[in-house]
Amino acid sequence: MRIDFRGSPRPTLGVEWELALVDRTSRDLVSRAQEVLTTAHGRLEQPHLLHAELLRNTVELVTGVCDDVGEAMADLRTTYDVVSAAAAEHDADLFGAGTHPFASWSTQQLSPGHRYEELINRTQWWGRQMLIWGVHVHVGLPEQARVMPVLSALLTYYPHLQALSASSPVWAGTDTGYASNRALMFQQLPTAGLPFQFERWEEFEAFAHDQMTTGVIDDLSEIRWDVRPASHLGTIENRVCDGVSNFDELAALTALVHCLVVDLDTRLAAGETLTVLPPWHVQENKWRTARYGLDAIIILDAASNERLVTDDLDDLLTRLEPVARRLGCADELRSVTDIPRRGASYQRQRAVTASGGDLVAVVDSAVRELRDGVASV
Repeated sequence: MRIDFRGSPRPTLGVEWELALVDRTSRDLVSRAQEVLTTAHGRLEQPHLLHAELLRNTVELVTGVCDDVGEAMADLRTTYDVVSAAAAEHDADLFGAGTHPFASWSTQQLSPGHRYEELINRTQWWGRQMLIWGVHVHVGLPEQARVMPVLSALLTYYPHLQALSASSPVWAGTDTGYASNRALMFQQLPTAGLPFQFERWEEFEAFAHDQMTTGVIDDLSEIRWDVRPASHLGTIENRVCDGVSNFDELAALTALVHCLVVDLDTRLAAGETLTVLPPWHVQENKWRTARYGLDAIIILDAASNERLVTDDLDDLLTRLEPVARRLGCADELRSVTDIPRRGASYQRQRAVTASGGDLVAVVDSAVRELRDGVASV
């Protein structure tokens, strides 16, 4: 099976941001996406940048093809302002996190569409449990031959991205003890979770052929890996991050992904051999940061050396500074360090309940972050 990767001549950027709709009084999820989308689409100059998702409680804001983080955030801000106003007219607010802390999955309504119906028909209980939200960041790559090596090397930094974005500690009213419960829930779908670490594009083509031949997928988009090639766009799509509750952290995480992919591709093109972790270390790092977030001790290399994720993050950000200057996102990359200083979203949510707030107050705090910005460090 031949899959042509439509390479991007420059390291373009695209972001997809899933947000939930919550009632303005009860703070429970509400299935008003179609009404909000209809209202917002009539006011947007580019209505194609606002999508429906699997469930009627979700809207997805996307960017066009952007050159830098600032342009991507401007795209999202324009759409957000319109969608937020439209949601208010339907007695709803926008909410950003990996999971909702108390909503019941069993009462959620499916969006119309054959693709969604088939997903639920096949996956049943686990598919219906997918009450989760994330952020996807696309970065353009120029050559098909470099896609798989860059993808495999990017998995070395999976735990950094997951720890920073973790925002799903509470599920169905219970604190799970995990920083990112979403990460472990999503991988229950048959084509989701960590990608295979192929060395060559031809191996990916053979894999896709087998998946289609055996009926596992009908379309390449149904390969729902945490990091995957988007061949029709000429990008690597990073889907590691939990849902994000504010623009500052969204910009920081987008900058980190952009810099990581460009740095790895540049080094590979220069003839460098990229560090690739054994799959069992990648899997363990995913579990550790899903469980412990910013307190995780992660595995760094094939020799099984370990380090606190935030200590390794500091060195990583220093290494990426020249790349960030070249990509025009030096300020956004520096702001990554604000997340551990103020506490990641999962920590902020727990702080609300630790200070006597209930789960409604947790939703309130996330809604305020999205509307007003996260509290300063």
